[in-house]
Formats: sequence, C-alpha cells, structure tokens
Amino acid sequence: MDRLISSARLMIVSDLDHTMVDHHDTENSSLLRFNALWESTYRHDSLLVFSTGRSPTLYKQLRKEKPMITPDITITSVGTEITYGKLMVPDHGWVQFLNQKWDKNIVIEETSKFPELTPQAETEQRAHKVSFYVKKENAKQVTEALSKVLEQRGLDVKIIYSGGVDLDILAKGAGKGQALAYLLEKFEKEGKLPANTLVCGDSGNDAELFSIPGVYGVMVSNAQEELLQWHAENAKDNPKILHASERCASGIIQAIGHFKLGPNLSPRDVSYIAQEHTVENATPGQEIVNFCLLSEKWRRGEIENSELIIAGLKAATHPTGVIILPSGVDHSMREYINIFREVYGDKQGKQFRIWVDNISATQISPDTWVVKFDKWELDGEERHGCVVTSVLRKDSEWFTLIHVHQTWVEQSGQIKWTI
Repeated sequence: MDRLISSARLMIVSDLDHTMVDHHDTENSSLLRFNALWESTYRHDSLLVFSTGRSPTLYKQLRKEKPMITPDITITSVGTEITYGKLMVPDHGWVQFLNQKWDKNIVIEETSKFPELTPQAETEQRAHKVSFYVKKENAKQVTEALSKVLEQRGLDVKIIYSGGVDLDILAKGAGKGQALAYLLEKFEKEGKLPANTLVCGDSGNDAELFSIPGVYGVMVSNAQEELLQWHAENAKDNPKILHASERCASGIIQAIGHFKLGPNLSPRDVSYIAQEHTVENATPGQEIVNFCLLSEKWRRGEIENSELIIAGLKAATHPTGVIILPSGVDHSMREYINIFREVYGDKQGKQFRIWVDNISATQISPDTWVVKFDKWELDGEERHGCVVTSVLRKDSEWFTLIHVHQTWVEQSGQIKWTI
C-alpha cells in the first residue's frame, strides 16, 4: 500500500479463475492483452488487486501455469486473507478482525454431521475458512441448516455457495466484499483513496464486490448464472455495473473503456508501425512493453523481416551501449542487434510469448530513467525469467537505450538467447 505516494488513478479488483484468467484460451490472449495494457499504462500510478477463492497454495500454482503479472495486493481464500506485494506480506489487522466470534474447531465439529458435505483439499482449509463440495440440489437445505446450528453455537459465520459446487464457511466479517471495504477504509484514513475502483467477477462469491458503494463493476460475458441472477435481483438498474460482451480479461479491458476510467487500447492491439508513430507521447514503461512485444513478434515471424526495423533498433540504442546477458556475457548493443537479426522467425508456429511484470521507472535526471522489471518468456511448456535493469534516455521525442543488465529469476532451465 506504500508503493504509491498519492491516491491511485485506478484500482482494479479482479477475481482470477474465469475472470482475469480464461482457462479456455490456450494462447492466453486476453490475459496477455491485459498485462501489456497494465504494465505500459497503469502500473506507475494505479493498483492491481487479485481477489480469489483460491488458497495461497493454489494461487501460487496458478501463477506457474498462466502468464500472470504481480498484483499490489492479493486477497485469497474467499476474502479471509489479505497480503501485500510480491512477498505476500500478511495484513495482521485483518487477522485480528476476523478472530471475533469465530472458532474453526466448532465449525469442523458441526459440519462433520452433514454427509452431503465433502471436504476440499487440506490446502483449502484456512484459519478463517472451512471449505466443502456439495451437490447443487443439496446446497440450499444444507446452507440453511448449518447457519442455524452454528448460530446456536455462538458463532458469527458467513456461508457462500459458488460455482455450482463450492461451499465455503467463513468468519462473519470475511468475504471478498468485506476485504475490499477494509482496504478502502485503510486508504481513506491515509488520505489515499483511489480515484476510481473497478471490480471484476464471474461467480457467486464475487457478488459482494459489486455491493461496495461507489465502485464500478464488470461481470464478464462468461459470468455464471448465480452472479447474473444476483444482478437481476439486486442491481439491474445500476448504471455502474456492466455485463461485458467480451470474455474474461478482455471484458475487463472493455469495462475500462466503457466507464471512461482511462486508456483501454492494449499495446498488443497496435501494430509496430503505429507504436513508432506514437513514440512522442510514450513513457519508459510503454517503451519497454513495446520493445518486448516487437521481440516476440519478430521471433514468431509475425512482422516483416525488414532493414527498416533493424535501422530503427540501431537508432534507438546508444552507440556505446552495453547489454549484459543473464549468463554474465556482455555485448555492445549494436553487436546484439545483429544477433537479433539472425533469430527472426525461430519461434514461428510455436506457442512463444513474452510479457513483462512489475515495471518500475525512476527518473534520475530530466531526460534519463532507470527502469527495472521482470521479463518472462513462455516457450511451449517452458518458462524462463530475467530481472532486468535498463537505462533509457529521451532525446527530443525518442527514447534511447543506453544500458541493459539481466540476471536469472531462476537458475534452472536457462535459455541461450534473450533480449
């Protein structure tokens, strides 16, 4: 929460499965479109929050499976855990709040009396959440009976049924909506309330997000019946909630434009030629994203193999510039452009993608920035990552790359070529 010194221009609070992440999109196109938009346009002055029913264990597993960027805040286990940053530092104030009138042992004792309930994996049983599977036809009856029993035992609980199969019993004060309300209250006390907040979801456990006063909301086109029914019964006349016509992350991008919350044209939707024509208004973050996308398209053979592009790269690199590879080998940038020329189309027809994460630009002089970021390459089933520190200088309307230093995120599975 301390990354920004002032209020965020935009805070996006998004569910993951079937909202930010489309499990039916084998190319991860919509997720990668969002990643490029966020890192190029919003990372420097906005906040990204992932709010998921997954436990931290399953959340980290998803990050290994999908090309996800790092959020500023992570809300996991259906709003029972709040953590900050890449290291996922827990919010101890939230833990203390949830401890009120909650006893996990009593919940386990009483739920064991319901044969209709099948416990979920041990990783999904959390300090303030007990989770089960239940058939749809039994859900209503079990929920009502459990609510009465646990109330009689002196507990304040919340029972959420979602996805047509998942039943979560939470501490009363927990939930995706309550976790968001808690964060907004903290921001307000610090004088850093986001200018706009957009919540995004697809299922019943996301409904609470849409109930927070003042937020914009998007139900992605593939939203489940339970969320659409909640909307019809509770918010059908609310102009600040959109049922998008696009799936998952593409629906989130659509909502940004629909509500006029900021730019919503992803760099992945712009040709390289068009990007060159808009360089005058570019930021260091945009320059980094555009360069990595050029590298991806070049190696996939999706742009013309032309001397014009090579000449443009030479013009955008300093004559004495140096690039240090993760292996420790260094090259002059002009020499490295010749290597770039040789790998044209080497990933043609393959599932090869490049994305960047956690772009941070620090201005060290009126025309010079140090830009740090994580760069990832996905090549089929293999993933490789580098931590990159670069120095950019803006001469008139052009950015010039002066220095690049790369180190491995992971030592295993190193690749021979990276830029």
